[in-house]
Amino acid sequence: MHNPGNATPDRFPAQDRFADGAQYIAGRLRKGTSGRTHTVVDPATGEDVLTYELAGPDDVDAAVAAARAAFPGWAGATPGERSDALHRFAAVLADRAEDFARAESLQCGKPLKLTREFDVPGSIDNTAFFAGAARHLQGQSAGEYSGDHTSYVRREPIGVVGSIAPWNYPLQMAAWKILPAIAAGNTIVLKPAEITPLTSLMFAEAATAAGIPDGVINIVSGTGREAGEHLVGHPDVAMTSFTGSTAVGKRVAEVATATVKRLHLELGGKAPFLVFDDADLDAAVHGAVAGALINTGQDCTAATRAYVQRPLYEAFVEKTAALMETVRVGDPFAPGTDLGPLVSHVQRDRVAGFVDRARSYARVVAGGEAPRGDLKDGAFYRPTLIADAAQDSEAVQAEIFGPVLVVLPFDTDDEGIRLANDTPYGLAASAWSRDVYRANRATREIKAGCVWVNDHIPIISEMPHGGYKASGYGKDMSAYSFEEYTQVKHVMFDNTAVAAKDWHRTVFGDR
Repeated sequence: MHNPGNATPDRFPAQDRFADGAQYIAGRLRKGTSGRTHTVVDPATGEDVLTYELAGPDDVDAAVAAARAAFPGWAGATPGERSDALHRFAAVLADRAEDFARAESLQCGKPLKLTREFDVPGSIDNTAFFAGAARHLQGQSAGEYSGDHTSYVRREPIGVVGSIAPWNYPLQMAAWKILPAIAAGNTIVLKPAEITPLTSLMFAEAATAAGIPDGVINIVSGTGREAGEHLVGHPDVAMTSFTGSTAVGKRVAEVATATVKRLHLELGGKAPFLVFDDADLDAAVHGAVAGALINTGQDCTAATRAYVQRPLYEAFVEKTAALMETVRVGDPFAPGTDLGPLVSHVQRDRVAGFVDRARSYARVVAGGEAPRGDLKDGAFYRPTLIADAAQDSEAVQAEIFGPVLVVLPFDTDDEGIRLANDTPYGLAASAWSRDVYRANRATREIKAGCVWVNDHIPIISEMPHGGYKASGYGKDMSAYSFEEYTQVKHVMFDNTAVAAKDWHRTVFGDR
């Protein structure tokens, strides 16, 4: 096993890069003013990466003021001008792709092959998509709907957006929050998770290098309770977009409601993986392992609940456990690594707690432990398969957010779809079948914002991402995201030039 004990500067010289601070306000780095510091830790080694001054309310105020000052000029730019700036932005990101990949792997523990082939290319593609989409902010066609008036619809930017992003995909979440907002003409203050701020800061720096004006994109690195709540409740913030747990999302909604601002929530998930008895078993097994273990399972759309029709159940459990055993756990920077650590030791211990409690009511078929030896100092946990848990058990109902897949049998199609829907969440799901009618029924009846057929996880910039039920509301990515980041205005022109209109008699006078 490769030893992950490399010195942090060899992986990414973060301390030198962010010597001026980890707040990005009005086009430059600065130190936070909360009076407290936070240390970013490499979860693969336990080594310190960067100690920085956290943002406090004053920093949030400064960032919002910068965004507010930049808003008239950016909102007044033509769609073509914003599009050109975003195309330049995509080019800068592409030039810095390796830098981004290494920083994301360092702060999150993601294997380099994941950041190089998924996180970074996806963010670049997202930027290129919104560069094009910026030119297509259109309203309804003009028409004479009343007979005496011409109506049309304008889409206008909302103002300053205050967004909060999670730690599992720091770069991609920064892109998902920032790009539709600024493509629509808004300005933004983003608060990344304080444990993973590096690539959000680099994203903002790249935007400045591409010529996007100072103040259009601002980053405040601070805690949710201090910087986050102040941002959500700020009277000059017109909209909040939050991605994170359902529990924290409820608090964000509570704070946002006090100032009656627009709110977009992308919350937790517990995605079902529904395997019918006519499915390609090998394809389902490979899809389950990949879908459950991506990003060490720290993905709100990850496959977490596999429901397998009884004729395939035992074979699915046996083959999935065997394939999980081949997954190479190790240093994210080593070429052969498949699975890195969880984002922190706290998260690793949380996942281990779910698995340890499950031993009392289910069968742990594979994994179920942290590796030792060279990996003992990191936040690693082996790929884990749990079988025979009850539908109402904790492992089936709660979001574990780690490399853990729970497998349950079902008998009839009706039962399988009912079980798939039997959680509070509804973010993503997949159905596995060779029968187009069976699969199509599943896509209709499973209550989730995305349903894959014979695959699980792929996302594309052109299609929306968002949930049902306790997984939140609103959409990231795609042109549908503009519904979150624009105001719709109805404009109505009188065409008659008549002073005393017929409808006036309903208020005063006679015909």
